[in-house]
Amino acid sequence: MKVQGLSASQVEESRQKFGANTLTQIPPEPLWKKILEGFKDPMIMILLVALVVQVVLFFLGQAEWFEPVGILVAIMIANGVASVSESKQEGKASALKAEEEAKEMAKVLRDGKLEEIHVSEVVVGDIVYLQAGDKIPADGEIVEGELKVDQAALNGETEEADKLPCPDGAEYDVKDLLNKYYAYRGTVVCGGEAYMEIKVVGDKTLFGELALEVQEETRETPLQVKLGKLAQQISTFGYVGAICIVVGIIAKTLLSGSLPGDIFEWIRLVMDAVTVAVTIIVCAVPEGLPMLTSILLSFQSLKMAKDNVLVRKINGLETAGSLSILFSDKTGTITEGRLSVVELADGDLQVYENLSDMTPAVAADVITGIGVNNSAVLSDGAIIGGNSTDRALIAFLADAGAADKLNKDAVKAFNAFDSNKKSSSVVLQQAGQTVTYVKGAPEKIIERCTHYLNAQGERKELTERRAINAYMDKQAGRSMRLLAVAKADGERDDENLTLVCVLSIRDNVRKEAVEAIHQVQNAGIQVVMVTGDRKETAVAIAKEAGLLQSSTDVALTSAEMAAKTDDELKAILPNLRVVARALPTDKSRLVRVAQELNLVVGMTGDGVNDSPALKKADVGFAMGSGTEVAKEAGDITILDDNFSSIRKAILYGRTMFKSIRKFLIFQLTVNVAAVLTCFIGPLLGENVVMTVIQLLLVNLAMDTLAAIAFGSEPALEEYMLEKPIERSASIISKDMLVEIIVGALYITFICLAILFVPNIRQLFGDVDVTYLKSALFATFMMAITFNGFNARTSHINVLSGIGRNKNFILVMLSIFVLQFVFVTFGGSVLSVESLSPQAWLTCIVMAFLVIPIDMLRKLFMGKNR
Repeated sequence: MKVQGLSASQVEESRQKFGANTLTQIPPEPLWKKILEGFKDPMIMILLVALVVQVVLFFLGQAEWFEPVGILVAIMIANGVASVSESKQEGKASALKAEEEAKEMAKVLRDGKLEEIHVSEVVVGDIVYLQAGDKIPADGEIVEGELKVDQAALNGETEEADKLPCPDGAEYDVKDLLNKYYAYRGTVVCGGEAYMEIKVVGDKTLFGELALEVQEETRETPLQVKLGKLAQQISTFGYVGAICIVVGIIAKTLLSGSLPGDIFEWIRLVMDAVTVAVTIIVCAVPEGLPMLTSILLSFQSLKMAKDNVLVRKINGLETAGSLSILFSDKTGTITEGRLSVVELADGDLQVYENLSDMTPAVAADVITGIGVNNSAVLSDGAIIGGNSTDRALIAFLADAGAADKLNKDAVKAFNAFDSNKKSSSVVLQQAGQTVTYVKGAPEKIIERCTHYLNAQGERKELTERRAINAYMDKQAGRSMRLLAVAKADGERDDENLTLVCVLSIRDNVRKEAVEAIHQVQNAGIQVVMVTGDRKETAVAIAKEAGLLQSSTDVALTSAEMAAKTDDELKAILPNLRVVARALPTDKSRLVRVAQELNLVVGMTGDGVNDSPALKKADVGFAMGSGTEVAKEAGDITILDDNFSSIRKAILYGRTMFKSIRKFLIFQLTVNVAAVLTCFIGPLLGENVVMTVIQLLLVNLAMDTLAAIAFGSEPALEEYMLEKPIERSASIISKDMLVEIIVGALYITFICLAILFVPNIRQLFGDVDVTYLKSALFATFMMAITFNGFNARTSHINVLSGIGRNKNFILVMLSIFVLQFVFVTFGGSVLSVESLSPQAWLTCIVMAFLVIPIDMLRKLFMGKNR
């Protein structure tokens, strides 16, 4: 047929009617909008309320200027770090994407001439010329020629698809990627040449539909849900405490009989009560928590980059630590993503994994049979040309150091793959003799074999084929693609062949993936492999990867899953391990159903077919070698395509969650102790136990420095032996609550004892109330610092693993130094007096006792958090 293509006027008409070949992009949120969105964080909102109250008190002369400023700085740091970090990551990703898109070109026929244009200029009706190496620019139908196409970007599978012209009257489903007549945008031509007529462009292509779907909004992360609940609880605690303070102070005044003399004294009394109440609210809010999460996310992201894990969306990291189910793509994630030779068997069925294990004579025949009889070539370390099988054979020879032994100068004739014979052959002139080597389908080649080579390279008569057929059936059950190699004297390849070997080829399971899957399963995370492969292949891979282990484990096909209702699928889900022949819609459905069960869902993948599920999952792991659409949809990019890196991401996520919990134990103990001390003190007769400035110093110093200390906690392998935390579970566990209450009650007791218990007061000598309050302030600061050692580990030994967090040691030492400076030099500004060495020693001893008290608690409870 004569292919002319469109004219210039037809191109413009088509573009007006069907649109341009561009994909709709929802622009990323600008930095200012991210920062504004950050103010919706529950913790930030509580801080904003406290800020407004402090500003009002400042204008009423009841607060110092640095009190509202301090809260404002804490808000800006906490909100700004995460927003700026995420904005930078998105900027890098957008720049890389734009650079890649600028290089995409297509060859089209227009007015009978071949032109090269940018893919965005391709229109419906264009005739595109395709050859090996081209990326198909839009969806369309083959009109002339034949192609072999790698569709891994869409279906995730390594097997190449044949594409040829559609016979007149033939019908096919364009949604079926395995149809032979329709080619898709984003797929790559591996062999052949053809002309294709463009049928749809832009967002209407399958690639475009999937790319648009991944830009939908996602649900809240587990940590956001937990912190939201915590914020409500803390705000309730703070507001109730504040009201009780106001009521308590006024009630105490009324009951004591010392009533204000006039209206101004009443106003002053109420303002004092409100000031203390605001202090309580400020004390109740862990201002450092938003700052801690921002520091943790950024700090851990930097550490993970060294482990080949790029955290593209900051919240993806903390979600990874909460995973309860992980849907994993097979190709390129659990498997290597490329065909490779697994083993060879000679005529005696002796099996070899390496070429060096064979005798030199047999090895030489194998090298010639699969290397010379091959359409692929090795050039400067890169394998060029050929189909996926040919490339796998050359890679096998290259790995064995045998690629340089190929002698193609002796080739007399090369017969490419014949679909009728299901084999290819090469005729060589060797040592004055003509020899033909054949490789292809074993069932076709072995039936033409009369002899075979044994392990010593001796030619033996082939009389028994049942054992060979049994071996091949066993290998087929392992999802192996089989290839036979034979040779014959002369130039004929259709009779009297001598079998050299049978090769088993497969997209092999990554060795490191098996161990990583085992570790992830031990962490209580269910792993489900989702693949487009046939069920037999998927089951074989799953068994080898350790996914299918017991009789209760379930493997379904897409059709079997489609026949089940959502409720039926939910009942099966806990035992589900494999989904075969999966469609992109299946992956999205699995994610949706799992999320309806309140599971925290992860998804790994590299193709465009994985993108919708990557986006909808709570955390998406995109492979570094995958498509740009997949990377954009994912939260985390695994740069080395290694399942073990996913395990590291989960470990870092769990470490981050643990660090947040440790910080909360530390900070809430501070807050509860401060609230109780400031609440009970006035009821016992001392209206101001700790001043607003002292409490603000406690909060700012503790929040900021503690965020650094706990943000540097190491990733411990023991975290991978724990079960995932449920999405709906409170971030404060019962054990944590007990630890907070025990620590807070002890700190409250010793602080109030300094003021109100005569025996304790006598330890400081005959001193005034300001001196005692200075000792109280010093004891409070040191007690909460010592309690930091309790909070950082659930082990009885509070020094366990402390050498791996030098920042913690430095921070705690810094707090001790700051406390000494505050009390010694604070003077009237902090309402303190310098303490004697004996007083300091007394304060240190009372403060230190918080450690053995918590050790007793751990012994009594007998379990870790």
